[in-house]
Amino acid sequence: MSEPKYRIADILRQKEGQYELTIFHPDAIARLEGQLFEKRGQPYLKCLASGRDRRAYPEEIVRQLYIKKLMDDYGYPKERIQVEKPVFFGSGVGKKRADIVITHADDPDAAYIIVEVKKPKRKDGIEQLKSYCNAEGSPIGVWTNGGEVVVMHRVDPNLYRALTDIPNVHQTLEAISAERVTLAQLTEIDKLVTERLSLKDVILDLENLVLANAGVDAFEEVFKLIYAKLYDEWRAARPGNPYLQFRVLDDQDEQAFYNRINGLFNQAKRQWPGVFLPGEKIDLTPGHLATCVSFLQDIKLFNSNLQVIDEAFEYLMTKVGKGKKGQYFTPRHVIDMAVKMLNPKIDEYVIDPAAGSCGFTVHAIFWVWGEQLNANGPKQWQREYASTHAYGLDFDARAVKIARAINLIAGDGRTNVYRANTLAPYLWDDIARVGLRERLRRFPDYERDLWNQEHYRYFDFDVVMTNPPFAGDISERRILNQYELARRGRDRVAAKQGRDILFIERSLEFLRPGGRMAIVLPQGRFNNITDAYVREFITRKCRILAVVGLDVNTFKPHTGTKTSVLFVQKWNDDPEAGPLCPRVDDYPIFFATSRKSGKDNSGNYIYKTDAQGNRLLDEHGHLIVDHDLDEIATAFVLFAKEQGFSFWKDDDRPF
Repeated sequence: MSEPKYRIADILRQKEGQYELTIFHPDAIARLEGQLFEKRGQPYLKCLASGRDRRAYPEEIVRQLYIKKLMDDYGYPKERIQVEKPVFFGSGVGKKRADIVITHADDPDAAYIIVEVKKPKRKDGIEQLKSYCNAEGSPIGVWTNGGEVVVMHRVDPNLYRALTDIPNVHQTLEAISAERVTLAQLTEIDKLVTERLSLKDVILDLENLVLANAGVDAFEEVFKLIYAKLYDEWRAARPGNPYLQFRVLDDQDEQAFYNRINGLFNQAKRQWPGVFLPGEKIDLTPGHLATCVSFLQDIKLFNSNLQVIDEAFEYLMTKVGKGKKGQYFTPRHVIDMAVKMLNPKIDEYVIDPAAGSCGFTVHAIFWVWGEQLNANGPKQWQREYASTHAYGLDFDARAVKIARAINLIAGDGRTNVYRANTLAPYLWDDIARVGLRERLRRFPDYERDLWNQEHYRYFDFDVVMTNPPFAGDISERRILNQYELARRGRDRVAAKQGRDILFIERSLEFLRPGGRMAIVLPQGRFNNITDAYVREFITRKCRILAVVGLDVNTFKPHTGTKTSVLFVQKWNDDPEAGPLCPRVDDYPIFFATSRKSGKDNSGNYIYKTDAQGNRLLDEHGHLIVDHDLDEIATAFVLFAKEQGFSFWKDDDRPF
């Protein structure tokens, strides 16, 4: 068999990254490739609907494959499929033409389904599709770029709902809207896997379609819906409740639908208490709620590392100004590197004193578990570890809300995340003080021990991992007076000090002797002449294990600040006090610089792709960020074993 002259993969490269073919069967792609022919020195194909010769542009490839799908998978006859159909806008026919139109069975002039393929960007494509559906009165619209698909039901010109799929030639719109789904079926249709989507993509859809004009707090409402959906998946994984309730079903009126979804939210609050107030309810109108649920219902949130959820909240939190305080969500591949390098163990206590959404502690939990979260919930020993050994502190109310929710779910009902100003323990409320009392370090000296019990300064955590806020200074005297680093190497306290510098000292106070820490810091702290006293303080208190320089894109789009991750272990010569880390004057340090950040210059994630440019998924169905931090972590583990570091010396965990 001769090789085809034209290859579809080469044609798609004309618009690199804009079109994929993952929603189509490889056999259909191969057949279409075999039908390409040359005309006027360019690749052409014969339209499956009209029979006309068409230039094989990337978007035409997608269109023909979708027409083939309509005919073979959904049973629509060629006679009902039109291409380049003029769109009628009110007073006359506009200049726009719909890419594919399926007409009504009994009215060849009326649009039943409109398909848009020529706008490869999701937002632009959906807007174009809405305008066509509104103009033609089509009840169903489809946008696709060959990798992602959005199917929408036009309820009225200003209200659209997502559909799981389009009806086949024998189905009605009402029939597919009323279909019930089990958790196993949701796993099969999960759009995060089948379309390589992120939850952030879906949140953006909701913003454009509903939330921007709904008159509600988008963060709060999305949070409530995710909480309710997580509970629904958790509930459906248990015996006796096979069908998911978090769906739009056309067998109920609007109020009954609202009551069902709000009821799930109330049940979630009872199962995982302490995140929402008892009287809180979903504030979306039933119509807007139906649109939101329809776009979320075909996404599976459990059986993941919760990055799915965290990316969505990172986007929402940024919109309400978290970045203005110098606080930035830590990319999950940076967290995974730190967790792997520090290797927390089942009997060790972990804390993040600037927790944000608790990415460090949650991933430490998964590392100890040896597996990720699923809807069946953790095993008993996993639940006990998550609920007793992982702690977090943060002052931002919304960050704490996210962190508590994620930790409650991982710990199956219990959390050790507290809202508190880490730098000012004298301001902590009774909830934080009671929750952290057991982790206070005890001293043989009675007076010192009593002072610590009252002032909450020194703790006995084994591992600290944190990304403290590194914008702004602290000038409050009562806070500054607590810290040696507030003196800047002089005899008196300075008028102000960088927040991240104070966090270095405070974070070390959480560590027991021999404990270890990973902390993200601005690059300047490692080489500024004026910060020499900071480096002297660190080397006096700790052994420097490693410094990993992160790429400048790592924290974009929030900041372009160059950062590094510092890994240290507190000096300790007393085996009774903690893991041994004998003080030495000269020792090797692991240095590495990341050359592949996993983000582009705009701060968008870069994902690994196959030879055809299709995004790859890992064994959990997650998109794979294209970075080099795994390799750096593996190199450090080899270094740690060679050096005999206490936390890797006897560990045979595969890495």
